[in-house]
Amino acid sequence: MERIGKDDELALRNVNGISVSIGKPYTPMKGGISSVWFDRLKISNDCPEHLESINIMCQVLTDLIDDEIKSGIKKNRILVGGFSMGGCMAMHLAYRNHQDVAGVFALSSFLNKTSAVYQALRESDGVLPELFQCHGAADELVLHSWGEETNSMLKSLGVSTKFHSFPGVYHELSKAELEKLKSWILTKLPGELERQSE
Repeated sequence: MERIGKDDELALRNVNGISVSIGKPYTPMKGGISSVWFDRLKISNDCPEHLESINIMCQVLTDLIDDEIKSGIKKNRILVGGFSMGGCMAMHLAYRNHQDVAGVFALSSFLNKTSAVYQALRESDGVLPELFQCHGAADELVLHSWGEETNSMLKSLGVSTKFHSFPGVYHELSKAELEKLKSWILTKLPGELERQSE
């Protein structure tokens, strides 16, 4: 685990990030060790989720959230998000376990068509955290259409969503995407905007 955010070009004062990197066997790499959040049978939106490995990581991340709360961070000031599998993991974490966080971001991410997230949302009746989602239109690993389908499904289940497409962007982060994310973070964390202008 590594704290990020203070010296990055897009850093926000008074906002910390936590980056988690865990090596584990990954089925699409024939069981080879990879820095992934969870296992899956294949990179596709039409196969079952590997819920056992997703649930294990949800608990690891819940422990991190609990540590942040114990250190004095209010839960309504915690955003969860990530790139690719990290965004998928964030959606599982927030919409299945922590529907009271400030928001969720998912960059070049998708949920499987029969995701446990959708079931959890069907059973939810509370206010849900907003989703900020970006996707490269030229992404050949995680298809743009998978991101759009995920967004549409979440919206139909009551999630307030923002979906941004980036033409010519593959399975990667772009500066324009990160600038949009930074602006969204400033709207989700009241008071941060004032500190940025000081």
